[in-house]
Amino acid sequence: MKRIKLFFSKTIILVLSVLFQITAFIIILLEFRDYLTIFYSISYVISVAAVLWIVNNRMNPGFKIAWLIMILTFPIFGIIIYLLYGGKNSGKKMHRKLDVMYKEMQSNFMDNHEILQATLHREDQYAFRQSNYIRRVSLCPVYQNSACSYYSPGENAYYVIMEELKKAEEFIFLEYFIIEEGFFWNNILALLQEKAATGVEIRLIYDDVGSLFTLPRHFDKKLATLNIKCRVFNPFIPIISSSLNNRDHRKILLIDGKTVFTGGINLADEYINVKVKYGYWKDSVLKVQGDAVWSFTVMFLSTWNYLGNSREDATPFRRQTQLNNIIPSGYIQPYADTPLDCEGVSETVYMNLITAATDYIYITTPYLIIDNEMITALCNAAKSGIDVKIITPRIPDKKVIHMMTRSFYPLLLECGVKIYEYVPGFMHSKSFVSDDKYAIVGTVNLDYRSLYLHFECGVWMYKAECIKDIKKDFLNSLELSELIPYEKSKEKGWFIRLASAIMRIFAPFF
Repeated sequence: MKRIKLFFSKTIILVLSVLFQITAFIIILLEFRDYLTIFYSISYVISVAAVLWIVNNRMNPGFKIAWLIMILTFPIFGIIIYLLYGGKNSGKKMHRKLDVMYKEMQSNFMDNHEILQATLHREDQYAFRQSNYIRRVSLCPVYQNSACSYYSPGENAYYVIMEELKKAEEFIFLEYFIIEEGFFWNNILALLQEKAATGVEIRLIYDDVGSLFTLPRHFDKKLATLNIKCRVFNPFIPIISSSLNNRDHRKILLIDGKTVFTGGINLADEYINVKVKYGYWKDSVLKVQGDAVWSFTVMFLSTWNYLGNSREDATPFRRQTQLNNIIPSGYIQPYADTPLDCEGVSETVYMNLITAATDYIYITTPYLIIDNEMITALCNAAKSGIDVKIITPRIPDKKVIHMMTRSFYPLLLECGVKIYEYVPGFMHSKSFVSDDKYAIVGTVNLDYRSLYLHFECGVWMYKAECIKDIKKDFLNSLELSELIPYEKSKEKGWFIRLASAIMRIFAPFF
């Protein structure tokens, strides 16, 4: 299994393409010396055409630079790999399905939210602009009759999740990138079986590549025998294809249309520290209750319809929410992000929060592989006197990716951004908190794949009560983290510096 996984990894594909290019060059050089001029002329014309296409494409400039260098350096196989693997978009059929999904989502958010938007505008124009952007591009409105609870680390969330699942009476929806058989998933599955036996409707979406080596084959059919409806996101086909890029990285557990959990944890044992893989696993989960759950219900059912070519109405799953013994606070706005609309929703939501900050910005992320726009925003914030702190892992889950993350340290540290590494292990939490009044918790990493290629989700909060808990958790994590000095980030041999420079160029490929 590990050998198969290695063979189809992006790194191996890129290495093989380079080797093929070198081999083709040697063969042509030795066997077709008389045709070198024709060969290079044709290669030049094709390369120029490809360059013009990429330059005028709507893709992120970081992707453009990486592909341009690849194609100009290796004109034959660089172009082939780009055609097979580089396209962010996945064809007209997928876009037609996406348009239908958008229209369905829009029809479910026809309620009059203008009054609430106007109230937010009077209260804080910066908050209104952030919220208005999310509403316009992600369609999801902002809510007030809602409450959030923040749990960290993952094992704290586990007990709350199990208790909420036991309360389910009508339906349970789950959408996850990774599911792995073990203590966590087996206990949830046992509960799902019990609930299904009592008539509770269970639906599950899991990503096929995310769970490729953690679940048995035809797992969806096994679940069907347990009265659990299941759909698999983008089933894995062992060929090089641009569609392999687009994965469902969301984490959603929705109960009765009244409670939803989202955040960093997948349904696998390391996320709740039952199994130790990379030191202590630090993660976070956000529980949302109240009217804002409706956005997650629509989000899930839109994906469900997308996968099943169905047109099921979401309205029957909407519930009037009563927050018993819970005091609603602030403004809460869930949002979805898709790679198929040429709109970097997640990155823009982050950028809007950064530019609105006046005091501090605290960030936790497992990866720090960002484009020039994000680097500029973070650096400008730090240069203007805002306290910008970022916590990344000390113990990585992927050594090459961690090396790439560290290659971005000097650029940020030089401008005054403070970067810390979480010493006990792997920091997997994805959170932003700012000025004691803004916060974002979700599934989005600070890397190209999350920001541009994956289906993601998050929750934007303004003056919500749980923001103080997110800040407190960050400060607690900071005490267990080591500050990286600028001088230390530069203390590398020439080979490491060269490798880091190359990796930053090709960061979009990883």
